[in-house]
Order: sequence, then C-alpha cells, then structure tokens
Amino acid sequence: MGSASRQALAAAEQTLATTTGVTLTTGEQLLSAGRAIEGSAQLRGLLADPSLESAEKAGLIARIFGSLDATTSKLLLDITESRWSNADELLDGIEQIGIRAIADASGSGAAIEAELFEFSRAVSSNSDLELALADKLGDPAAKGALVDTLLAKKASPATTAIVRHLVQSPRGRRIGVLLSGAASIVADAAGRLVATVTTAVPLSADQQTRLTSALATRYGRQPRLNIVIDPTVIGGLRVQLGDEVVDGTVAARLSDLRLQLAG
Repeated sequence: MGSASRQALAAAEQTLATTTGVTLTTGEQLLSAGRAIEGSAQLRGLLADPSLESAEKAGLIARIFGSLDATTSKLLLDITESRWSNADELLDGIEQIGIRAIADASGSGAAIEAELFEFSRAVSSNSDLELALADKLGDPAAKGALVDTLLAKKASPATTAIVRHLVQSPRGRRIGVLLSGAASIVADAAGRLVATVTTAVPLSADQQTRLTSALATRYGRQPRLNIVIDPTVIGGLRVQLGDEVVDGTVAARLSDLRLQLAG
C-alpha cells in the first residue's frame, strides 16, 4: 500500500476499534458494499476522489447503500472520507475492515484462522475445486453458493462469510493468497501472527515450541503455526508471515547453487 493508504487503513482500524455495536452483519455488509463499489468504475472513482466533499460522499452512500445499518454506514463513510493512494487500495481497505469486523464480532479469531487454513489446504489439494473457485468467468453468486455448501456444518458463520466474499471478489488474486491474507488480518486483529511453515517432515512438539518462541521474540507477537508437509523441500524450513518469507529449505539452497553455477 502507498503511504496515504497505510495511514487511511490505520485510521479505519482505530475507528472500528472504538465503534460499538459491531456484529457479523456489519462485516458482511461492508464486504458486500465493497463488491458493489468494485463493480462500478464511476462509483469507485467518486468515493476514492479526495476532492469530493464528505457531504457528497455521505449522500452517495445513503442513496446507493440505503439498506445498510447505521453502524455500517458510518464505518463505510469514515473509510471513504480518508485519502487513499488509489481506488484499488480503497477496496483493499474496505475488505480488510470488513474482515476485521467479522473477526471482532465473532470473538473466536483462532478458530477462524484454523478454518481458513484447513479450507486453503482442501482447495490446494483439489484442482477441480480450485478451478471452480478461481474461474474469472464464473458467476459470483454460484461461487458463493458453492462455498456455503462446502462449509455447511464444517465452519463458523464468520469463516463462511469471509470465504464467500473472497471467492466472489478475487480481483486478480489467487485463492490461496486470499485465504492466507484473510487469516493474517484475523490474527492481526487479535494481536497474533500467522506463520505458514513448510517442511519435508512433521515437526516435533519441541521443534514447534522453539520455533514459536523464536518468532515471538523476533516479531513481538505470539504466532500461530500452520504446518504444511511438502517432501519436495527435502529438508529445512520455509516460514511465511504475510508478505515476508524466510526460505531455509534444502531445495531453495540447491536452486540458488544451480543459479550460481549457471551464471
């Protein structure tokens, strides 16, 4: 994100933290509004325009999103009143605040993180499912219905709402990236980190404890470890926290060596 958008997002997070009456519906309505704004280039441009007066934006939101409850309307207006680096990052901001609202309202962030991770693993292991959810020409409503069917009685309403939104609004992003990003937002809302650890063999309880401690010391927050077993890494670990990747796998070292020899 650009510097203006980072400041706008921080302000929106602070507003959400001090807003009372936030519910699952609040988050769902924000995400739905974001999808509607995404679908209209004109509306997206107007709401991202820093020169448009607050009263004009409030009027637009009232006319177009009249079904929103008072809490959601206020949050959406506060978000659009801030200066964003561009319209795409405004959409990112609405999405992040919507996911945070759902996580805050549910009070079970750790469960949401785990369910998002499990769904991500299920999708990555089924190419037909991944294709169906990632199809750019697929009907968004049909994708949402597929998510409802897949997660019925298997995930919380909060997780289902987040995944339903992500598959309906991929905006050029891969489904695995979307789910990982959502889990990171949920974890951050609760003051935690999500670390995806790829290893050739399962880690022992002692290894997991030592890795958790090392990451907590480095980042100042308690991480949740999502362990992915991938024999192709041969040995070592690949640890990803958000956009940061620490690749200490044997496969990565061999790849680097091949590049050096080829150069």
